[in-house]
Amino acid sequence: MPEDRVDRRLAAIWAGDIAGYSRLMGVDEEGTLRQLKAHRRELVDPKITEHRGRIVKTTGDGMLVEHVSVVDAVRCAVEIQRGMVERNASVPADKRIEFRLGINVGDIIIDGDDIFGDGVNVAARLEALADPGGIMVSSVVYDQVRDKLSFGFDDTGEQSVKNIARPIGVHRISIAEGAPLAANQPAAATSKSESATSKRPSIAVLPFANMSGDAEQEYFADGISEDIITGLSKLRWFFVIARNSSFTYKGKSVDVKRVARELGVRYVLEGSVRKGGNRVRITAQLIDASTNNHVWADRYDGDLTDIFALQDEITKKVVSAIEPRLLEAEGMRALARPPADLDAWELVARASSIFWRMTPADSEAAISLYRQAVRQHNSYAPAHSMLAVALLMSRFIGWTAMPPNLKEAADLAARAAELDGGDPWAHLALGQLATMRRQTDAAVHAFQQALELNPNFAAAHGFLGYALALDGQSEPAMEHLTQALSLSPHDPQNIVFMIGLGLAHYQAGRYNETVKYSQNVAQQRSEHFGAHRQLCASLAQAGRTEEARATLERLKQLQPNVSLAWVNENLPLTPQAMKHYLDGLRKAGLE
Repeated sequence: MPEDRVDRRLAAIWAGDIAGYSRLMGVDEEGTLRQLKAHRRELVDPKITEHRGRIVKTTGDGMLVEHVSVVDAVRCAVEIQRGMVERNASVPADKRIEFRLGINVGDIIIDGDDIFGDGVNVAARLEALADPGGIMVSSVVYDQVRDKLSFGFDDTGEQSVKNIARPIGVHRISIAEGAPLAANQPAAATSKSESATSKRPSIAVLPFANMSGDAEQEYFADGISEDIITGLSKLRWFFVIARNSSFTYKGKSVDVKRVARELGVRYVLEGSVRKGGNRVRITAQLIDASTNNHVWADRYDGDLTDIFALQDEITKKVVSAIEPRLLEAEGMRALARPPADLDAWELVARASSIFWRMTPADSEAAISLYRQAVRQHNSYAPAHSMLAVALLMSRFIGWTAMPPNLKEAADLAARAAELDGGDPWAHLALGQLATMRRQTDAAVHAFQQALELNPNFAAAHGFLGYALALDGQSEPAMEHLTQALSLSPHDPQNIVFMIGLGLAHYQAGRYNETVKYSQNVAQQRSEHFGAHRQLCASLAQAGRTEEARATLERLKQLQPNVSLAWVNENLPLTPQAMKHYLDGLRKAGLE
């Protein structure tokens, strides 16, 4: 008896789903369904018909569509996503329906009205890789449409995906409106409005697993998770999923990519609590769900004598450690795309990842990107506050020349606070401005405001400590600087805070301690003028004259205009602290 015949054909397929569908339904079930039906009726279904497509099936938040032509499939997907940008313009960010689409061309098996096969599976995997509002296509699709369509494509390289034997080449389509783009060329910015500029990275904190077999530890594990959610919510960079949504996964064995897809997030934080005697160990790991890569992981040990103090301490350390790692990860993601194709958040993240490399060239490049963000997105507060901080730090180190009154930085910091008074970085910029003006009391007030908004803000502790060190207040300076380093031990800003600690020791007459911190920074960032200046002064004061003179020669190579007069004019030490600092540089041979 002959085998049943299997019908096959080549087809263009796109798979789509709704980012954060579970969260949206949890917040407003009826409203979400009404929105979805309206989008289908008024945009999605008509576009599929217009571009000769067929809806194979729908699955609640998902859809599978087949086209005879791959060009039609791509055009259809882009027009749907562009239409959704317009339809979402007046919808609050937390209520928007945003589709993620993946397009593939491949061999499919036909079974009645349904289709199966690797061609379908790859489309589904591509959809899972797409950002909300985005489109991912396979390299096969790109090769077939690159010379026929004018959309921009970004090559994201080969990706290994679940249940597909070999890595697949993946390209991201730019859906930006505007003049046609040559294939594989950067797209124009999507919008200058605030509604399109703040695509903050999203994160879900899963309930920490209780590994102790002790029911009492369940409350402690839940408390850690809830406090971390609260702490992360104070970071204006990120969109954090509410506790009620993330805790639906409590007690379940979860797949990170599935959780991310269901909650519409890019990052997932998970952890565990294990008790042994009166000691407890907490582990935590942050995962980029789009790649399944670990962004950060750490463990913390503590004594259960004061369980609430331990809970607070762990929460502070986890939240403070996560912020710079997420910023770094987002900056690296943005580096893979042309600046013209980045929204406001991505421009700021990219600039920040460059700036904290702490070299003159990187400072200049970062400031250029911050300026671009301010020009294109003038109502986005972080663009203003971060440009202000970058200008002030570059002036402080000696990389840029600014007018003596620091007017541009002052205007930017004031504008940032006006746009978003709840942004801790806006107050940090105002604090650093006051520091540069040698107004220690005003600086302390601004930094304390930043800490009131976010008690886990390591940078605010660090800059507050530095301001106190510049004023000669060594002991309180060291308290805040040590707190900054403890809260976020792997933060790229820590080189600034190590110099601050060195300065605090210098003002207290502990010159060999200053040498240690300054040498550490100089080894990490060989072009950092401030580290070499401080090293010169501390070596000279410690009686290590030959080393001081050798360091001075290196400093003059890095900063040819350095002089006692330059230091007196540009470094914001208060008078007594300045006198002490200049004494060390004079002993090193600086004139």
